[in-house]
Amino acid sequence: MPKYRHPFLPLDGGRFLTDGGLETSLIFQEGWDLPAMAAFVLMETEQGRNAVRDYFDRYVPMAVARKVGFIFESPTWRANPDWGVKIGYPLDKLAQINRDSIELMREIRAKFESPHTPILISGCIGPRGDGYDPGELMSPEEAQAYHAWQIGVFRDAGCDCITAMTITNINEAVGLARAAEAAEMPCVISFTVETDGRLPTGHTLAEAIEAVDAETGSAPAYYMINCAHPTHFVPTLASGADWVRRVRGVRANASQCSHAELDNSTELDSGNPRELSEEYAELLERLPHLNVLGGCCGTDHRHIEAISRVCYGRDRKAA
Repeated sequence: MPKYRHPFLPLDGGRFLTDGGLETSLIFQEGWDLPAMAAFVLMETEQGRNAVRDYFDRYVPMAVARKVGFIFESPTWRANPDWGVKIGYPLDKLAQINRDSIELMREIRAKFESPHTPILISGCIGPRGDGYDPGELMSPEEAQAYHAWQIGVFRDAGCDCITAMTITNINEAVGLARAAEAAEMPCVISFTVETDGRLPTGHTLAEAIEAVDAETGSAPAYYMINCAHPTHFVPTLASGADWVRRVRGVRANASQCSHAELDNSTELDSGNPRELSEEYAELLERLPHLNVLGGCCGTDHRHIEAISRVCYGRDRKAA
């Protein structure tokens, strides 16, 4: 059953780490064949579940060492109805996969959690379409109806919250937030942006966050940015406007490449972990309210270790 759903701990100002690029790590570094980057298929076998266990075993000890919290994102970014059909999973089987993913997160939490390191379990939700291209936009009502199914599965499975990753457009974010509110689930919306700091639809982060808050009564607990390099979005966060304080988390890409370049690349661009950690530290100095730090495409335990050391450890003042 949910342990940290109400009150929702990240809103209390505590510091949290999360993981890096699950799918890119498993595909490019460990050789897993994940159809459509769907890590949820690993729940089908003990070998696959062990791969997920091993993956998180590299991350959670960093939070324990720094005495900060950790947020598990379940390997379910693609585990929604449309992507399930594309990969060959009927709805009943997909529901079980979502539940199994949460149960695995609960198992790993029991191994590591301590009074100094609260560990939240987030049901990770991806966009209905592509993570880079908004495609044909749903209305907010359509998005709410579509995502309500997976959110309901996560609620009943005992998640502490849901996090919607790589959201490309305002309508889908509004629908997600409304569906989560109807399910009485804390909701985090994480937008992705292009190299110009704008959503793939062309909207600015300010326009997106202000619109979602206006349409939902500020239903999301907070917002994040993921699947973009800091150089793509840091300039847009420098305004000091009220909407900037709604951004509490960052999961950046290791690479400065555009989404189109990443899509066409056959090799993983891991960037430089130390340089990325310094960019995080500079961002944290500007925005001290940020309290959820992790990574996205191309990042792995090396990047998160550097980020945790520089931002949450002794190296922070020197950064």
